[in-house]
Amino acid sequence: MTDLLPTIADIEQAARTVYAAMPATPQYSWPLLNEALGTEAWVKHENHTPTGAFKIRGGLVYLQALAQAATAVPGVISATRGNHGQSVGFAARRYGIAATIVVPQGNSPEKNAAMRALGVQLVEFGSEFQESREHAIELAQRDGLHMIPSFHRDLVSGVATYWMELLRAQPDLDVLFVPIGQGSGICAAVAARRALNLRTRIIGVVSAHALAYKLSFDTRSKVESPVTTVVADGMACRVPDDDSLAIILDQVDEVLAVTDAEVAAAMKLYFTATHNVAEGAGAAALAAAMQVRHRLAGQRIGLTLSGGNVDHDRYAQILAAAPEAQPQSLDRRVA
Repeated sequence: MTDLLPTIADIEQAARTVYAAMPATPQYSWPLLNEALGTEAWVKHENHTPTGAFKIRGGLVYLQALAQAATAVPGVISATRGNHGQSVGFAARRYGIAATIVVPQGNSPEKNAAMRALGVQLVEFGSEFQESREHAIELAQRDGLHMIPSFHRDLVSGVATYWMELLRAQPDLDVLFVPIGQGSGICAAVAARRALNLRTRIIGVVSAHALAYKLSFDTRSKVESPVTTVVADGMACRVPDDDSLAIILDQVDEVLAVTDAEVAAAMKLYFTATHNVAEGAGAAALAAAMQVRHRLAGQRIGLTLSGGNVDHDRYAQILAAAPEAQPQSLDRRVA
């Protein structure tokens, strides 16, 4: 399935687009984090982009290609829980394209506000991401808008630029931990590993309360699964994307599931060990590494702090909770 992935030439072209709008983000190895994990970890800080998450890279590349296409479009539309929508809004404004974004009812108020500030027309529809996505497709057909998918080769090319930054700086990493939402992040890691001809293992991470990709990985077939996470909204996927799933099944070494309580603990650890803010999905890689730290001794690992866009009230609740007494709503385990 590697024909679905961007080549090194694609990624280098994407990098020129990305770096025209933002600088590379840093990667650091934090002593207190290494102490907690019992090994050397390198954190890629995608929470330091202009929209606070990695998605901006893919949006810039996709919208530039659309802006340069021979056929003009009256506008673009997509669905999101927040970070993809901000990336579309940022890039659409840069290229002078009108953007509509559909979000679920009850979506993060602060992510909604950030999208509106970028000039996005926000539509609230459905109880979860898949319903929002289906409504966006209907609106695209009704209004003649260009529907931006959650997964596309151009999106992956843009996102792969951050994995190239990390793996060029630290080519001897033994394993990468990567959260899975709709798959652009983990497929971009696969693309960068291939482009640099590395043998680094890639471990995907899903929410234990949104198991679609893990169940699909374990059974080697597409499986839908209900979404109940209250913390990791960036991983709240009910239906896997066909193309990203094909790449994951072919190229990813393992998929782990982390509970909301484990994610909340990782968000708190990021703050106490590095004073960086991580949203739920942004802390999922660390949560997974903490879960399996007993088998990481002597390995050098890569973690993506993929986003820091968490609402104030949720974050305050997580920071105030004692490790042994996470809020009940966060502590829902699965067998």
